[in-house]
Amino acid sequence: MTVVLLHGLGADRRQPLTLLEPMVHEILGADEVVIAPDVRAHGGFLEVGGASDFAIDRLAAEVAEAVRTSCAAGSVTAASGSDGGIRVDPDEPITIMGISMGAAIALRIALDGLLPVERAVFIRPSFDDHPVPENLRPFPVIGQVLADAGVSGAAEFQEREVYQKVAEVSPFGARALLAQFTAPDAARRAMRLVEIPRNRAFRDDAELAEFESRGIRSLVVAALRDPVHPLSIAERWAAGLAGPMLVLPARDDGPAAQAHVLTEQVGRWLRDF
Repeated sequence: MTVVLLHGLGADRRQPLTLLEPMVHEILGADEVVIAPDVRAHGGFLEVGGASDFAIDRLAAEVAEAVRTSCAAGSVTAASGSDGGIRVDPDEPITIMGISMGAAIALRIALDGLLPVERAVFIRPSFDDHPVPENLRPFPVIGQVLADAGVSGAAEFQEREVYQKVAEVSPFGARALLAQFTAPDAARRAMRLVEIPRNRAFRDDAELAEFESRGIRSLVVAALRDPVHPLSIAERWAAGLAGPMLVLPARDDGPAAQAHVLTEQVGRWLRDF
């Protein structure tokens, strides 16, 4: 089976590969095919485009096309770390795992039938059925500051209430917001931070319930004290999808400890389900 890994907003394909690929190969086998595309205006996807290009349906379609192209061309990440030479039937069932924004895109891919998803893992989901929910409000602010002042705007952003609210709850989360200013090509790509949070991951709870009727197995992964990825959103996803939810310790209690629990528990779910 092919495993597709999707990164979060402002990150790139290295994020899920570093966190999840070793676990995938340990649990599912060294020959398991892993595909981790970069989303528009992230990593190696250099084109930014216009505001409409960041609609979640379009992002999901681009990711699905990239996965199909990789399967057909054999340009996939294997255990050896080399690319090419392994061709995969793009119509075979896949497992898809997404982090934050990647979870929202993975959800759309599954619900819209863009890829034959059999299992889905949604890690720290941050999008719901409202555009720019409270937890995502820092990102359009960062995007606008980047557009106006460039990377030097980080100091200005730290004075904003949206930053300080996060910092009060999670210093680690606040540092992650500031990292958006030092991401590669951050100012040129600032539109991604403004436009992507405008998206809704799903229409309503009834749409989430379609997962169960389609026989797609799902796991939602939440974390404590994570204001950008609230537990309440993860709980809603899990309830709507009628699937289990795993709650991780807070990143502020040690990111390595959180990553260990995540890979151990997600690996167990992949092995058993």
